[in-house]
Amino acid sequence: MSGGGGDESEADLTPMLDLVFQLITFFMLVIDFKGKALDLSLRLPVVGSARPVDTKGTESFLILNIDSKGRLLAYGLEKDVVSYIHAEANTVRNKNPDLAEGAELPVTVVIRSDVATPFSMLNKVITACQDNGFRKYALRAKDK
Repeated sequence: MSGGGGDESEADLTPMLDLVFQLITFFMLVIDFKGKALDLSLRLPVVGSARPVDTKGTESFLILNIDSKGRLLAYGLEKDVVSYIHAEANTVRNKNPDLAEGAELPVTVVIRSDVATPFSMLNKVITACQDNGFRKYALRAKDK
C-alpha cells in the first residue's frame, strides 16, 4: 500500500503525437517545390500556338529562367550558366547510374526567357545544355 491521498494520473500523449504526425504528413504532401522554380516576374513572349509541355510523367524538368538582362535565375538566385547546367547534369547522372556515357539525359529543359532577353544568351544556354547531354527543350510562352 502506498501512502498519500493524492490521485496521480499521466496524460496519454498518443492522440497528440498522432495528430502532429498527420499534420506533418499533410504539409509535406501539399507543399509545392516546383512552383518555387518559376520566376513569375518574367514577361514571357506571346505566341498563339503556345501549349503546355506534356511528357506523360515519364521525364522530369529542368526549369531555367532568363531575365531581360540575360541572367540565369534559379529559385530566385542568379547562377553562372555553364556551372549550373553542368551541376544539374551531374545530378541527373547520379540519379540514373545506368545511363551510358554520352547518352541523352531523360530530362526536358524548360527555358523561360523574358521577351527582351538577347538571343545570344539563349544560344549560350542551349549550347551549355547540349554540351552536358540535354537534348530535349521546351521554350515557354504565353498563349493569346
